[in-house]
Amino acid sequence: MTSIGYALSSEEHPPRDLVAHAVAAERAGFEFALVSDHFHPWIDRQGQSPFVWSVLGAIAVVTRRLRVGTGVTCPTIRTHPAIIAHAAATTANMFEGRFFLGVGTGENLNEHVLGDPWPRYETRREMLIEAVYVMRELWRGELLSHEGAHYSVENARLYTLPEAPPDIMVAASGKESAQTAGEIGDGLIGTAPNADLVNAFERGGGNGKPRYGQVTVCWAANRDEAVRTAHEWWPTSAIPGELSQELALPRHFEQAAELVTPEKVAESVVCGPDPEQHLAKIHEYADAGFDHIYIHQVGPDQAGFLRFFERELLPRAGGVMARASASA
Repeated sequence: MTSIGYALSSEEHPPRDLVAHAVAAERAGFEFALVSDHFHPWIDRQGQSPFVWSVLGAIAVVTRRLRVGTGVTCPTIRTHPAIIAHAAATTANMFEGRFFLGVGTGENLNEHVLGDPWPRYETRREMLIEAVYVMRELWRGELLSHEGAHYSVENARLYTLPEAPPDIMVAASGKESAQTAGEIGDGLIGTAPNADLVNAFERGGGNGKPRYGQVTVCWAANRDEAVRTAHEWWPTSAIPGELSQELALPRHFEQAAELVTPEKVAESVVCGPDPEQHLAKIHEYADAGFDHIYIHQVGPDQAGFLRFFERELLPRAGGVMARASASA
């Protein structure tokens, strides 16, 4: 059966608001949430980028049912995997089984800030594979020394651990990265309803593992307002290709977004108050093979969207997801 979750957008909201949104999402009926882990927002208009581990600690103590993960953390360049292992172990301990770690190869936007070079994808893939190995070894709670191609760990042991290690979900946007996710991950995270991505994940060893897909929407009282909001706050949704991995600063994304029109954004973001359009996009992800679908509401009006979800989407979503599960 497919589950529906909620995206906590760290780029758009300050930390206390993110915590409040998590509580409201749990109350509205969402089963899980993913919170983005960034050093910079995509564009200055978004205006936020809190330290995700502080936010997660607060969410752990004010929610009871919601399962929460990072969407996603890069454990390779800006932060050593031993430090991510430490942070994730403490967070998982606090969530008492409700936390998972989402990881990926990162973006230059966040990873250049300490002056490190931005490697080509093949190197970043190698770094991620080694980082996942290091984290899992540290979660065993034993003394670890490791000399690898990219990381060194000397006589390190984690003492504060959860009852069971957190699952690691691996983000992918292409077939090669999806296959890697199947090989090293406990699940997949994707941002497009791409059945080829899911198939590559399964070929890599992901058969039977969870598949998380992010749907980006902008609910508002009318479509015109929603399109304006989506274009103001999330124009990067319409920037094609590999720029999102390569650009270094929010102003570079703003420069690229100058070429993006509001209607172009509306091609990739579901805009407006029509529940059938939102459900159709959810169904599209389910048909592609995603069994955990989480919704990112663009812009400040999270409360309005959560009311819309609870009153309009949730009562209809069960039928949509049952049909999708039956056709999978």
